[in-house]
Amino acid sequence: MGRHCQMLWLVLASAMMATVEGCDPGDLKGLASFRGGIHMDTSGRLAKWAGRGCCRWQGVACNNRTGRVTEVHLPGFISTTDFVFQSQMEGWLSPSITLLTSLEVLDLGGLVGLSGRIPTSIGCLENLKKLYLYGNKLTGPVPDTIGKLLKLEELHLHENRLSGFLPPAIGCLKSLNALLLHSNGFTGSIPGSFSNLTNLMHLDLHSNSLSGRIPENVGELQLLKEFDLSENLLTGEIPVSVNNLTSISVMYLDTNHLEGEIPFPSNYGVMPMLGFLRLQNNQLSGKIPPNFWYLVSLQRVSLENNKLQGEIPSSLGNLQALTELYLGGNELSGVIPKSVGRLSRLIMLNLSGNSIPGPLPDEMSALQNLQTLDLSFNSLNLSSTPRWLAELPSLSRILLAGCGIEGQIPDLLRSTPSPIQELDLSANYLIGGIPAWMGSLTQLYSLNLSRNHLSSSIPASFAGFEALGVLDLHSNNLTGSLEHVFKIGTNFPGGSLTYIDLSDNSLTSGIEQIGVGTLERLEYLNLSHNLLEGQLPTSVAKSTALKCLDLSYNKLGFGLVEALANLSNLETLKLQRNHFTGEIPVEFLNLKNLKDLDLSNNLLIGEIPAGKPLSDFPQSCFTGNRGLCGKPLSPCKS
Repeated sequence: MGRHCQMLWLVLASAMMATVEGCDPGDLKGLASFRGGIHMDTSGRLAKWAGRGCCRWQGVACNNRTGRVTEVHLPGFISTTDFVFQSQMEGWLSPSITLLTSLEVLDLGGLVGLSGRIPTSIGCLENLKKLYLYGNKLTGPVPDTIGKLLKLEELHLHENRLSGFLPPAIGCLKSLNALLLHSNGFTGSIPGSFSNLTNLMHLDLHSNSLSGRIPENVGELQLLKEFDLSENLLTGEIPVSVNNLTSISVMYLDTNHLEGEIPFPSNYGVMPMLGFLRLQNNQLSGKIPPNFWYLVSLQRVSLENNKLQGEIPSSLGNLQALTELYLGGNELSGVIPKSVGRLSRLIMLNLSGNSIPGPLPDEMSALQNLQTLDLSFNSLNLSSTPRWLAELPSLSRILLAGCGIEGQIPDLLRSTPSPIQELDLSANYLIGGIPAWMGSLTQLYSLNLSRNHLSSSIPASFAGFEALGVLDLHSNNLTGSLEHVFKIGTNFPGGSLTYIDLSDNSLTSGIEQIGVGTLERLEYLNLSHNLLEGQLPTSVAKSTALKCLDLSYNKLGFGLVEALANLSNLETLKLQRNHFTGEIPVEFLNLKNLKDLDLSNNLLIGEIPAGKPLSDFPQSCFTGNRGLCGKPLSPCKS
């Protein structure tokens, strides 16, 4: 290399080094102001921002030629080859961050504690390509000046507390391929200008309060792959133009107020890659389109909780990729088509809450991969459970509530190829006893036999349930003791049960067993409308997670145990129509979360302890106790 070239190289290198070492004054001021707005940084990154060489600061990248800051990467989620760490910054977003006018990437996503507003000067960042401010506590509107970021490719503002209207100026961002604004408090309509975003591949506005119609020309977003408008307040019909979304693979329009008929697919080949479709929880009407099978890539589809009528099209059997089908909560009629048996990949089938008559087609026995079957509350009138149902090799969740099943609990459920995890035979016409073999269903998590005519005691084998979380036997004719219920899941740390409803039976004993087993996870316990006698034990205090305790309409006596006051999560306490005596323990004032209380029609005496929450409840919660006085009842006599 010649001496002249060497000298030139040294001059250039030293100039470049000086720029990098010194940092552009505007960039330095912007970064320093940002750091000044943060009062806690669990990652320790900002503590290392020292000196004037900002290009060497952690999370900051510069252009080697100009020395200007081009990228700021300070995400909350930090992942390296050695560790994964969720960091947090608390403070406010300084508007001076917009002094970094050469910035191309700004990543402050997932910092959890970052508050403030998106600065109106955001439009000064004209070189910005990626803006990540998601997962923070930002408030206020998105400023119109965001429409000046013409190079922007990704805009992630989701999971904040942003509000106001969506600015139509976003429609100017023609380079945008990802627009994520979900989980905020946006209101108003979706701007029609959004249809100008023809490079958009991912649009997610779910979980806001957006109203009005889906823009009619939404079909112009032909590169769109993922489209989520769910959990808003949208009205009107689904635009016919959605048929033009040729790249769409995920479309979620559920949980709105959409109406009218399903307008797609208009012909074969439309939406060829649509795999995941959610339209549930709307007011859609008409029939399921007979050409629905044109959506050849469908894997999961939910149309439940609408007003769909007519028969299930037999052509649905052509959806060979289908794994989950939810049609519950509609007005469907007509028998289940035999073609359903051709859905060889189906793992979930929910047809509950319709008017589908029997019989069940034997072809359903071919559903070798089916794990969950919910046919509850139809007009099936099964009388008995089909044998093939208990022979399906993968079936573990069987929900046949309100299906007209008669006789005893089907013995064929005793031994199934796949262990039963959820069994719902409620609201049928079952008679006889609960069989002892039920306790051998060791993987059962949820058992619902309520609203039948079962008339036995609770089998001792129930103690064999190892993982039972939900037990609902209400509204039967069960007799005897509760003791075996409170032994369920004793081998499970903290116990397995979270929900017990044995109300409206004729159970007489076992109340003293509450808390003897491990019920630390129990949140709901309803033993009302039985014939239970005895005293509520102090061991009830072990059920520390309890939110609802209903022992009303029994024959329980003795005093109200102070231990109840240790149930700090309790929201509902119903003890009316028993024979409780003595005074209301003053410790009941510790039940700060109590929202529903009824102590009426017992034998309680003395003054009602003064103070919240007891003073918040009306007279009716205490009446029928002749010896009880004090607010809200009549004053006590001195």
